[in-house]
Amino acid sequence: MSDRLLAPFAGLRAAQEQADAVAAPPYDVLSKAEARAAAKDRPWSFLHVSRPEIDLPPGTADGAPALYDGAAAAFTRMIERGVLVHDSAPRFYAYRMEAEDRAQTGLVAAASLAAYERGAIKRHESTRPPKVEDRARHIAALGAQTGPLLLIHRPDKEVRRMLEAACAGLPLCRAVLDGAVAHTLWPFDGAERIEALAARFDAIEALYIADGHHRAAAAQMAAHEIDGPAGRMLTVSFPADEARILGYHRIVRDLNGLTTGAFLQAIGEALRCEPADGPVAPDEPATFGMYLEGRWYRLAAEDPPAAGAVVDRLDVSRLTHLVLAPILGVGDHRLDPRIDFVGGGRGVAALAAAVDRGDASVAFSLYPTSVDDLMAVADAGAILPPKTTWFEPKLADGLVSLVTS
Repeated sequence: MSDRLLAPFAGLRAAQEQADAVAAPPYDVLSKAEARAAAKDRPWSFLHVSRPEIDLPPGTADGAPALYDGAAAAFTRMIERGVLVHDSAPRFYAYRMEAEDRAQTGLVAAASLAAYERGAIKRHESTRPPKVEDRARHIAALGAQTGPLLLIHRPDKEVRRMLEAACAGLPLCRAVLDGAVAHTLWPFDGAERIEALAARFDAIEALYIADGHHRAAAAQMAAHEIDGPAGRMLTVSFPADEARILGYHRIVRDLNGLTTGAFLQAIGEALRCEPADGPVAPDEPATFGMYLEGRWYRLAAEDPPAAGAVVDRLDVSRLTHLVLAPILGVGDHRLDPRIDFVGGGRGVAALAAAVDRGDASVAFSLYPTSVDDLMAVADAGAILPPKTTWFEPKLADGLVSLVTS
């Protein structure tokens, strides 16, 4: 199985009776204060492993050895107390996320780093070296990858059928996060069934990283430095037609020296601008919401999307080209401290709150980028602008990990 795109592995997973106590949001979704509050009075929350700074004195420096020592100590305690248990043999896992209005079912597997390096597992984002190094050090300290990448693949009827069959059995564990999203893990066993599913994925043209570019790069970095199952990374792959992307919104600290009147005039010259009666969550492409000085506006691009590169036709690019760069003077979105981003899971109310409390002068809500556009960008070998896609729901950390040493 070593040459497979996706391979089974013997997971380290949450014990059935401990899953609710363990499961946590991905490490990079919560602020430090939010993570500390979420883990309060929850000694087995995986946040003690993924965000060890919550248990260290305030002011502990980023990258301090105590961070990785603390993560490893918390991880070891969970294993010693039976909160996390080792599976005895390699297997796949079926993973389902369910909310009130939707469900999506994917495959947990150890994906090939060689495939990632040759482009069969496609990326669409740039990464920041400090974040990659942090997660690589985290992997090395634990001897395990604990944060799965979220992948998507083009729908395949046979893959769907095999996963649905697995989900008809007894689950290994189930957890509900935030009282809203149920995360359930089932075993996918049997040498013939595993071989058939692995072969089916080998026939799929490509997998796409939806969420977790830094984790992929960290797994690649760590693979060169530690022993263990070489060249694999922890992933969950879902069919593209079940994945959901929400808008990824922008807030800007100031108006680039413009008065409110001058700014609104410039906006009106670039876009159609109309006052709105309440919060604006765009419901079609080429429209935007804007919150300024306690009031919402609805913006719309007059011209059709530009022909040419798919990246340039995206709403996030159009907002940059029409407003953020020429009017507000925002530079590189990865580096400019004047811009920040609000994930769609927090809702457009979070934009107004940021402006009202003085964290920003203006906020913009965006229509979500489509899954088809994401795959088209990746197929073209292009890179999306930073913070373009917010996948919801997020995978849970702690349900299953890939031991690397």
